[in-house]
Amino acid sequence: MILEQIEPKPVWQYFEALNAIPRASKKEEHVIQFMLDFGARLGLDTIQDKVGNVIIRKAATAGMETRKTVVLQSHLDMVHQKNNDTDFDFDTQGISMFIENGWVKAHGTTLGADNGIGVAAIMAVLASESIPHPAIEALFTIDEETGMTGAKGLQGSLLEGEVLLNLDTEDDNEIDIGCAGGVDVTARRTYIPETSAADLVYYRLTVKGLHGGHSGMEIHKGLGNANKIINRLLYSLLPLDIRLSSIDGGGLRNAIPRESMAIFAAEETTTELLLSVIEQESAAIKQEFATVDEHLEIVLERYETSSDDVLPIAVQTKLIQTLYATPNGVYRMSADFDNLVETSNNIARVKIGKGKISVKCLTRSSVESSKVDLANTLKCCFELMDAEVTFSGDYPGWTPNPDSKILDVLRSTYTSLFGEEPHVVACHAGLECGILGSHYPEMDMISFGPTILGAHSPQERVSISSVQKFWTFLLEILKEIPMK
Repeated sequence: MILEQIEPKPVWQYFEALNAIPRASKKEEHVIQFMLDFGARLGLDTIQDKVGNVIIRKAATAGMETRKTVVLQSHLDMVHQKNNDTDFDFDTQGISMFIENGWVKAHGTTLGADNGIGVAAIMAVLASESIPHPAIEALFTIDEETGMTGAKGLQGSLLEGEVLLNLDTEDDNEIDIGCAGGVDVTARRTYIPETSAADLVYYRLTVKGLHGGHSGMEIHKGLGNANKIINRLLYSLLPLDIRLSSIDGGGLRNAIPRESMAIFAAEETTTELLLSVIEQESAAIKQEFATVDEHLEIVLERYETSSDDVLPIAVQTKLIQTLYATPNGVYRMSADFDNLVETSNNIARVKIGKGKISVKCLTRSSVESSKVDLANTLKCCFELMDAEVTFSGDYPGWTPNPDSKILDVLRSTYTSLFGEEPHVVACHAGLECGILGSHYPEMDMISFGPTILGAHSPQERVSISSVQKFWTFLLEILKEIPMK
C-alpha cells in the first residue's frame, strides 16, 4: 500500500483499491462489479440500473432520521492518458502511484483522482459506523468523461433524495453552482491517395512535451494544442511544395492534445530550407508558449516509411487551411460571471492517412445558443474542406441557482470551518448536475471537491492536505443537512 500512512486513511484506502482496477470510460465492467461487491459486503441495499450506474442506499444514523435524504454522487470512470514513452496497459494494469512534496501522482499516466477521490470519499462514508449522516443514496455513474451516458440514462424514479452533493469539483476553496454544456463535433471525409514522386524524401515532424490537461477546467490557461501547433508548422511549409502523408495527433475529446506527429514528403534539394523554416517557426512558437508549456519540443527528422501515399494537393491545401482557421481554445468569456469561460472548443483528435480524414472536437458553453453558434462555426469551417460534419453527445449545462438552500449550508459551514468565505462559482467543465437535474428538477444540487491539477493528463496530481480539508468539509456538511 503506497498511501496507507496519509490522512484521511479511509479515503486513501478506498482510492488505492479503486485505482487497482482498470476503469476507462465505456469499459467500466470491472469497477461496476467492484462497487456491487462493496455494497453487498456492507449489507447495504445495492443495485445496478439499466445503463450500469450503481446505487447504494444507507439509512440515517441515530438522531438524523428527520433530515432530508442526501444523494452523494461521483463518476466511476477515469480518463486514460499516458506519455508516449510510458509502457503501460490501461486495460490490464492498475495505476502506479507515488507521493511527492505533498501531492499524490502517477508514474507517466493519469492518476484518476478525477473522480476517484469523490468515489473513495463516498465509500468511506458508507463503510463508516461512526460518521453522523442523514439517509444516503450513493450514486456512482458511468461514462462521465466520454458522453455522460450514465447520467443521461438514469431513470427519474430511482432516487428519492432532495439534496445532491456532487464531489467532482477540482479546487478546494470553490463551491460550484453551475457548469457548461457540451457537444461533440466530428468532421470526416475521404480522399483517393496519390503515389508520391520517386525523387521525394520523407520527413517526420513531431510536437511533444506539452502539458495538456482538462479541456474545460484548463482551457483558459492558453496551453498549447499539439494539433494546432503541428498544423501551423505544416502551413509554413506549404510554399516548399511538401506532400502530406499522415497526421496522428491528440486523443480524447476532453483532453487538450499534448502530442502530434505528421509524415510528409519533399524534394531533397529543399532539406536545408525545410530545416530553416521549421527552426524559425519553432523558435517563435516556443517563445509564445514559454510561460505555460516550457517543455515543448518540435523535432523534424528524416523518416523511412513503408508507404508512399500522399494526399492530393487540393485536399492537402484545404485541410491545412481549414485546421488553421478552425477556432480552438476560448471563444467567448462570460458577461455574467467574472473570469468564467462561457464558450470554448478543443480540437482534440486529428487522424489523417490511408484515404481518410477525421477531426474530433469538444465544444463547451454555459449558454446553449452560444454552444450552437460555435458548433455551427466549426461545421462551416469543416465543410469548406468538403467534410461531412456530425454533432453527437450533446448534454445541457447546469444553470446556477443563487437561491439554493444547500448553497447556504455549504457557504456557512465552509466559513465556520476555515475562517474565510468560499468562492461560489460556475465552472467551464461538464458536470453531471445539469443532466441529473433534468431527471430530478426539484433536487437541490451543489458541487465541491479537493484540489486536483492537471486532470486528463499524465501531470494529474491531487493535494494531500486538500483531501484532508475536503473530507472535513464533507463530514460537517452531512451533519448540517436541513430537516425534511
